[in-house]
Amino acid sequence: MTVGHAPPSLKTDISLISPASPGSELESLVPVRRAGRRAVVVPRWLRRGVGPVLLLLVWQVSSATGVLAPEVLASPGTIARSAAGLVADGTLPTAMGVSLRRVAAGLLIGGTVGTALALLSGLSRLGEDLVDATVQMLRTVPWVGLIPLLIIWLGIGEAPKVALIALGTAFHLYLNVYAGIRGVDAQLVEAGQSLGLGRWGLVRHVVLPGALPGAMTGLRYALATAWLALVFGESINADAGIGFLMNQAREFFRTDVIVVCLVVYAFLGLLADAVVRTLERLLLQWRPTFTGR
Repeated sequence: MTVGHAPPSLKTDISLISPASPGSELESLVPVRRAGRRAVVVPRWLRRGVGPVLLLLVWQVSSATGVLAPEVLASPGTIARSAAGLVADGTLPTAMGVSLRRVAAGLLIGGTVGTALALLSGLSRLGEDLVDATVQMLRTVPWVGLIPLLIIWLGIGEAPKVALIALGTAFHLYLNVYAGIRGVDAQLVEAGQSLGLGRWGLVRHVVLPGALPGAMTGLRYALATAWLALVFGESINADAGIGFLMNQAREFFRTDVIVVCLVVYAFLGLLADAVVRTLERLLLQWRPTFTGR
C-alpha cells in the first residue's frame, strides 16, 4: 500500500462522516410551525359538552315530531318546566336534603366500619385470619336481597334505609383499602426500617400514605354505590326524599317528574365524584400520574 493513499474501504468510511457540502440541505428534526397559521384550540369543557347537547337536540326533535310519545318519555322542555315547578314550591330541595342526609349517614357508618376492618386485616396477619374470610363471604351476598331482613330487624323507618347504604359502601372501602395496604412496595418498608422507624412509624409514614390511592378509589366506588342503595332504600315505605317523588310520579305516569329525579341523582353523583377528585388532587400531590395526550 502506497504511503499517503488510504485503502478504498477507508475512503468509503471517511466519506460517510465527511461534512456536507455548502450547497446541501440538512433535514430539520424539529418541526417548524409556518408563520401566519395558528392552531385553533377548543376549550375542553366545550368538547365535553358536545355529546350531551347533541343528545338533547335529538331528544327534543324526536318529541316535537311525534317519534317519541309523551306517554313514553316527556320532552326536555316539559321536564325543564316540571323541574322549575318542583324547585319553586320547595318540593325538590326538601327531597334532596332528606336524601343527602341518608347518604351521608350511611356513608359515614359504612366507611368507618369498612376502613376499620381493612386496617385490622391489612396491618396484621392475625387480623386477616379473623376478618378477611368472613368479609369476603358476606360481600358475595347481594345486599339488595337483605331488604326483607332489614325491615324485620329495623322496621320501616330511617334505620333500614341508612343500613342498606352502609352495607353497600362498606365492602368497597374494605376491599380497596386492604388492597392498598398490601400493595405497598416492600422496598419502601425496608427503607423506613433502615431509617429507624418503628412499627407505628412505618404505618403512619409509609403504609398509610401508600394505601391512600386505593382508599380514594374505594371512596369513589362507595359513593356510586351509595346513590344506588338510596334508590332501593327509599322504596321502603318512604314518605320523603327523591325516591319518594319517583314512586309518586310512577303511580300517576308522570315521566317528566321521574326524569327530573333521575337527573338529580346523576347531578348529585357527579358532584360527589368532583369532591373525590378534589381530595385526590390535595392528598395525592406526591404521586405523578398520566393525564392523557
